[in-house]
Amino acid sequence: MITTMQRRSWLASANGHPDFPLQNLPLGIFSHGDERRRGGVAIGDQVLDLGAAVQAGWFEGLAHTAAHIASGPSLNAYFALGAPAWQALRRALQVLFDQDSPHPQALAACLVPMSECHMHLPAQAGDYTDFYVGIHHATNVGTLFRPDNPLLPNYKYVPIAYHGRASTLCVSGTPISRPHGQILPPGESVPVLAACRRLDYELELGVWVGPGNTQGQAIAIADAPRHIAGFCLLNDWSARDVQAWEYQPLGPFLSKSFATSLSPWVVSAEALAPFRRAQPARPAGDPAPLDYLFDPADQQGGALDIELEVLLLTERMRQQGTPPQRLGLSNSLHMYWTVAQMITHHSVNGCKLQAGDLLGTGTLSGLQASELGSLLEMTLGGQQAVVLDNGEERRFLQDGDEVILRARCRGEGQVSIGFGECRGRVVG
Repeated sequence: MITTMQRRSWLASANGHPDFPLQNLPLGIFSHGDERRRGGVAIGDQVLDLGAAVQAGWFEGLAHTAAHIASGPSLNAYFALGAPAWQALRRALQVLFDQDSPHPQALAACLVPMSECHMHLPAQAGDYTDFYVGIHHATNVGTLFRPDNPLLPNYKYVPIAYHGRASTLCVSGTPISRPHGQILPPGESVPVLAACRRLDYELELGVWVGPGNTQGQAIAIADAPRHIAGFCLLNDWSARDVQAWEYQPLGPFLSKSFATSLSPWVVSAEALAPFRRAQPARPAGDPAPLDYLFDPADQQGGALDIELEVLLLTERMRQQGTPPQRLGLSNSLHMYWTVAQMITHHSVNGCKLQAGDLLGTGTLSGLQASELGSLLEMTLGGQQAVVLDNGEERRFLQDGDEVILRARCRGEGQVSIGFGECRGRVVG
């Protein structure tokens, strides 16, 4: 009997594709040849136009309902359907694209070359919350400002987060304008309004919320997975000099609200299931999570093994035709809190989550210098430059720099899947 991981597709480009084999099938919103936005599925180097496939009669029952709703101009309504509908559509797609499908030529008429598609945000996010669950990043940043006490006492009890700006979420490829804000120059006591001089990236995962909860009713941690619609890559661009001046006492404001880049494809929890792992054990002496944040099943399989990569393409590299340089290679296993714990804590006060809300994990750095997810950490707050292979130096991002995030899931006996790219180029 052929297992899901052994299945191959009649679409040749899907077999061995680094991101979008038959085992992935992420959804997104695209346009092609016009401005009409509609839902599609990434498969190999093609995009399945869900609306065209629905009109051609390729789906039945719950899968038909899910495909029809996902074919619209955003995935909000699809996210609200919940796991049974998502899973029905996924099963139907796997059958349609299986190498033994009886109608590959007819289905091929519903495919569009991915290279010809323009991608859009998958959903309209009503709210965006950015967490701080990467403990090594939190420790590294804390050390820069509080060498003797890098983590505040609440960190290991509370999944720390702040509310971001949903209106400036932008899809991969959107140019990033260098922000302005108040900056306190070194040695001065009065701030100035100026362009950010310490622009940074942050390597994160994004979590799309599925069905929401009623205001006033918390989401129990055992139920939290039902509220996860899927995952993407997220770059939380950061103006470090603006941030240093404004963040006390209420945290980030203009230093974060100018732009947050997202990869366009939503990778489902079902596609990531083979890469679930036990949550890494807390160091000896760390407190156990409070009861509302503890679930044995979540501890046994609530973490994800996703390789996270950040690369930099400078203007000089672009002119010389050289490839981008890797700056860091980390993993989502460096999360101190699971996604379920994030969702549960977010709602414990009765906060209403809604389909299409977005959560960021916070920067996911590792322990080693090669695993850092921000320039702030790599340069020790700008004290030392990163020397690139071509001789260029960076303490923070310059105009023309393009930051590229990638992600990959690998496992013994498993077909590797990816997230596509999350790109953003800094403009003056």
